[in-house]
Amino acid sequence: MIETSELVDNDFLRQYELKIDEHLAKVEYSLQERKIFLTKLIIPEEVNSESFQNEFLVVVFKDIEERNLSVVPTSPEIAKFVRKNRKYKRMLPVGVRI
Repeated sequence: MIETSELVDNDFLRQYELKIDEHLAKVEYSLQERKIFLTKLIIPEEVNSESFQNEFLVVVFKDIEERNLSVVPTSPEIAKFVRKNRKYKRMLPVGVRI
């Protein structure tokens, strides 16, 4: 189980980071006004599994929700995650459908 405290929001590189052993999982983003565009999901092959990917994205979405931002998933993997987890659809801006 991934803890929220393990997640790092690297403002300079505009990405969420999570270190697993010597590997780094990342979600790249672009922030505009009160919207965060999730543009790319990068998970090292050594730790890549659907369960890890889901856990990682749950922690990222929890942080975004705490910051009270709208989410625009432009990455196909992240859009698929939102479609599977309907509770995150409420975080989409008005007029955005997935």
